[in-house]
Amino acid sequence: MRSDSGAGVKTADAGSGPLASEGELAPILLSPPHLSGEEASAISSALASNWIAPAGPDLELFEREVAERVGVVDACALSSGTAALHLALLVVGVGPGDEVLCPTLTFAASANAIRYCGGTPVFIDSSPDTWNVDPALLAEELASAARRGQLPRAVIVVDLYGQCADYDPILESCREFGVPVIVDAAQSIGASYKGSAAGSFGDVSALSFNGNKMITCGGGGMLLSNNRDYVERSRFLATQAREPMPYNHHKEIGYNYRLSNILAAVGRAQLRVLEARVAARRRNLAFYEEHLGSLDGVSLAPEATYGVRSAWLSCILVDQERFGATPEMIRERLATRNIEARPIWKPMHLQPVFRGCRSVGGSVSAQIFAKGLCLPSGSSLSESDLERVVFEIVECGR
Repeated sequence: MRSDSGAGVKTADAGSGPLASEGELAPILLSPPHLSGEEASAISSALASNWIAPAGPDLELFEREVAERVGVVDACALSSGTAALHLALLVVGVGPGDEVLCPTLTFAASANAIRYCGGTPVFIDSSPDTWNVDPALLAEELASAARRGQLPRAVIVVDLYGQCADYDPILESCREFGVPVIVDAAQSIGASYKGSAAGSFGDVSALSFNGNKMITCGGGGMLLSNNRDYVERSRFLATQAREPMPYNHHKEIGYNYRLSNILAAVGRAQLRVLEARVAARRRNLAFYEEHLGSLDGVSLAPEATYGVRSAWLSCILVDQERFGATPEMIRERLATRNIEARPIWKPMHLQPVFRGCRSVGGSVSAQIFAKGLCLPSGSSLSESDLERVVFEIVECGR
């Protein structure tokens, strides 16, 4: 990278990076899986045991190991983080016609799960200091709902892009009104809030082990709680709600949501390298901060003072007037160089599918969406990969 680029990174010819094929730069992906090398052995052992179905020793051990790592009493391994959110809503009693407060700046699964239960999401705006749900707006909406005599059945809190929400005021407000809290920690395993691990807050929490997450099973999720009844209820619902009888007997609707023993074996191998994966992603973030943070019109997503984020994705805000390019212009330039970047989550209150749902505020999240961009953040990125990304962003603003 050119020494006069303004980003303080060394020179590299535009075509001098690692080649996927002649004349083509190797792709730099947003957040690809990063295997430890132990997964194949773990799968082989699981296959040799003949535990193939959604049951087996690796499944039970994975649940126990994640629960211990996070610091909760029990956990239920599931087919996805979305399944975990769906069951979490069901076990706290959300049903048709119930309102559930939910951040507007989140992935669609957080709100979709409310609809699965027949509930109605009410979207709450973000705090500009953390990008997570604004605790003050949440408290105001709960107080207003109490005055109307229409308290929500639950509150969903999301840890966005690997940073925990500000739980002390959030949990205090929800306790005051007796509203259960579900934590969508799908993006934040490895992060912490005041020394406690992401996923340990609220009445129930959900993790994701999708292929793009900090650690992965290829696909999968987990429901966690300090309430064993909630976890046992989730296991029951996740296995088609089959009653304990010698024949198939069902009193209620269930779901096919359990994780397979083989994928749990992969998850166990991945869990062992979680700290290293967090450290690598935080190094990516530090590199971006060093080389992009001083550019006029570019700023990194803020890090809250109350915890340590996992830096699942490194995100920037771009002021077009000062930098000279929009986030979309940057994304398109990166794409032509075989570098994947992605816009910030489009807020739920702006999504056509949720048209008509109530929102509290919305301007902060709308601005973050308009100015934000997620940069390549995988834990396997090399320094030369990061240099390529920075070089192209700097050039885009020239």
